[in-house]
Amino acid sequence: MKKLVIALAVALITLPFAGLIALPLVLSPAALAACQASGQLVVTEVPENLTATRSDGVPVTLGHTQLTRAATIITVGSGIEGVGRQGVLIGLIAALTESTLRMLANAAHPASLGMPNDGIGSDHDSLGLFQMRPTAGWGTVDELMDPDYQVRAFFGGAEGPNFPSPAGLLDIPGWQAADPGSAAQAVERSAYPDRYQEYQPVAEAVLVALTRPIASATGGGAPLDSVPETARIVFPLPSDTWVRASSYGGRTDPMTGRPAFHAGTDFSAADGTPIFSIADGIVSWAGPYGGYGQLIVIEHTVNGERVASAYAHMWPTGVHVTVGERVTAGAHIGDVGSSGKSTGSHLHFEIRPGGAFEPAIDADPWLAEHGAEGLDAATAGRTACASGA
Repeated sequence: MKKLVIALAVALITLPFAGLIALPLVLSPAALAACQASGQLVVTEVPENLTATRSDGVPVTLGHTQLTRAATIITVGSGIEGVGRQGVLIGLIAALTESTLRMLANAAHPASLGMPNDGIGSDHDSLGLFQMRPTAGWGTVDELMDPDYQVRAFFGGAEGPNFPSPAGLLDIPGWQAADPGSAAQAVERSAYPDRYQEYQPVAEAVLVALTRPIASATGGGAPLDSVPETARIVFPLPSDTWVRASSYGGRTDPMTGRPAFHAGTDFSAADGTPIFSIADGIVSWAGPYGGYGQLIVIEHTVNGERVASAYAHMWPTGVHVTVGERVTAGAHIGDVGSSGKSTGSHLHFEIRPGGAFEPAIDADPWLAEHGAEGLDAATAGRTACASGA
């Protein structure tokens, strides 16, 4: 299997009056979008290892066995009605924090030492991925040394093996609207509640790496390997309509006071301001994605090289393209909004050389180096083509 190293950090989006956290970007063709709409996530290849960065800047390297455990959480969890992608993310955060995705035995239960395990834990009598305790009613030793059982118990719900107590994620009122780290803590009830949030960017990296689709599978639209060379580069907003609110780079998260990384550039603009595709390309994602709110991702070929551009926080009614659709530079692809983790209308914009799976770079010098043209709203228009055209 290929060695996969992904260094992803939480993207900090700061408006003049607020600080927000966005999630790492994922490319998603229509085939995966259909799976996500039904709640089921599809695990593709499990890499040999993966390195991602916690929100406090600490790198975390996971091996193939740990990532296989993550695949179990994704597959079993997303197959449970009501869990969805957000629930799976919370499950990954919890297991990363509790066990670093290892099925841990415990000498407090000698029988567990003879069962398949990834190591020996020592936290009270806790067992497994989620460090569940038989004495707390989560299950028997035999049950808790089964990773599938642990996943089903963590998510709980009326069909969960632990219903009605201890409460799993589906039994926590309002978990969908809670911060993912807080939701994980609501199930785990740890004495160290703040640590879960630190693992959110790692969980996102794992989820992206294990569920990413084949890049050319656009579900009937234009294949991504046929992205044409662009004729020009334009700025993503009309001239004289925007103010740069936050630049690319590291900073202190104003919400947590901790180091964080902003993977894009924020441009404050009035609600409804047109958003332009910066180049000719093919849409690979158009719809909701975590903290990005409504997200559009377009794949381009620039000087013979693949580049992805990303546009975030539109309202649902402000997304004007679909997956697989071809667009031209200056196409009116969306309108500025404030969906997702945002408290004011703005465009969060990213450039990712190599494609959507690659790290973002500073978009400002990239646009300048490529001579991005300024357009005005009156002369630019909807120049998208039909998919496959």
